[in-house]
Amino acid sequence: MLLVRQEIGDVLRDFRLQKGRTLRQVAGDASVALGYLSEVERGQKEASSEILAAVADALDTPLSVILGEVSERLAIVEGLALPMPSRVPDTVPVDLVSGYGSELVSR
Repeated sequence: MLLVRQEIGDVLRDFRLQKGRTLRQVAGDASVALGYLSEVERGQKEASSEILAAVADALDTPLSVILGEVSERLAIVEGLALPMPSRVPDTVPVDLVSGYGSELVSR
């Protein structure tokens, strides 16, 4: 059975680890009990919108980004999306434009 709370927990843990933060640090910054946040990350507890917002703030990540990642993962599990990034970068990698003149690059 697909559990949204499990995906939310996985995404919160992934963001926390990407930021190099400990569970204790994030729980303290979010004013959430360490044990409770641990249970949320393990998908054992449902987090309220207030808790999610506090944790997102502690991770310095917009809640919409966290929930967007949850949504993408759920779509993959449901077979509704391909496992590929859905975001389009707003810049072109330097190695792709290095062979062109500066007049083309600045457009």
